[in-house]
Amino acid sequence: MSLTVLDGLSQIADRYDGFILDLWGVIHDGTQAYDGAADTLRTLTGLGKKTVMLSNAPRRSSALVQLMSGMGIPREIYGEVMSSGEAVHIELGRRFSPHADPWFAKLGQRCLHIGPERDKNIFDGLDLELVDGPAKAEFLMNTGPDKFEETVADYAPVLEASLARGLPMVCANPDLIVIRQGKEIICAGALAQYYEQKGGDVRYRGKPDPAIYEVCLEKLGIADRRRVLAVGDAFHTDIAGANAAGIDVLFCSGGVHAWEIGVTYGQKPDPAKVEAVIAAHDGLRPTAAIGGFLW
Repeated sequence: MSLTVLDGLSQIADRYDGFILDLWGVIHDGTQAYDGAADTLRTLTGLGKKTVMLSNAPRRSSALVQLMSGMGIPREIYGEVMSSGEAVHIELGRRFSPHADPWFAKLGQRCLHIGPERDKNIFDGLDLELVDGPAKAEFLMNTGPDKFEETVADYAPVLEASLARGLPMVCANPDLIVIRQGKEIICAGALAQYYEQKGGDVRYRGKPDPAIYEVCLEKLGIADRRRVLAVGDAFHTDIAGANAAGIDVLFCSGGVHAWEIGVTYGQKPDPAKVEAVIAAHDGLRPTAAIGGFLW
C-alpha cells in the first residue's frame, strides 16, 4: 500500500494527543521559521494538544528557546523542549552518581571540544577541564564543525591524532547533515561517523536513540504511545528513532530530503518519489508524509 501524503496536519491531528516535533527541517531552517509553522503550533496548543520539541542540536534546551523566540516563535505556543545537547549534559552531570552510564563514568575530566563557541553552554556547571589538543585530553566532545562551510576533511588531522591516543568521543548531535538556507552543511554526526569508521569509540545522545523518546513521552505525560505522533524530516534520525520507539511518525519532505524528492518546503510531494526515498532507507517507514508543518 502506498504511503498517504497529507495536505495538512489537520487531516490526522485528532488521532493524537501529543506531538514530538523536530526543529531544523520542520519548524525552521536554521535561520528563520518556515511559513505556517508557528500557526500550526498555535493551533495545536489551542486544541489542547501537548508538544515536545525534540532536536539534535548540540546545545542546552534553553538556547533553543532563545533561538525560536528570535525567529518569532513565542514560548507560549509550544510545550517542553529536549535537545541532544541537554541529554549529553545530563549524562555528564551524573557520571559520578549511582545512576551513571558506565561508559560516561569512565571519561575523565580533561575534554577537548570539537565545535563552535556557541555550543559551549553544554559545559555549564560541569566539573570538566577544557584542553586545547588531543595530547592533553581524556575524551572528545564533538558538537560539530566550527564553520558552516567546513568538511570532514578539515577535521581529519585532529581526529586522526585523537584516534592515535584512543580517545573516546561524545557526539552531541547525531545528525549527518542539515539544510541551512538551501545549502547542505555537515553536522557532528558526520565527524563521529568518520571517527567510528576508523575504529574510534563513540557514544551518541539524541535521535535515533529510543531512550530519548522515553524522556519525551514522560514529559508529555501520555502513557499510550499510540496517541503520540513524531514529526521529522530525516530518515537517519527522525524516522529511525520513532520506528525504534514504536511511535507513529510523519515525514516532512521539505527538509533534508527535499532535493531527492524535488520539492521545496510546504510543497506537497509526489508519493512515488517519497516511496523511492523510503526504498533507499531499507526497513524505515513513516506513517505518512507531508510537505511542511502546515495545518
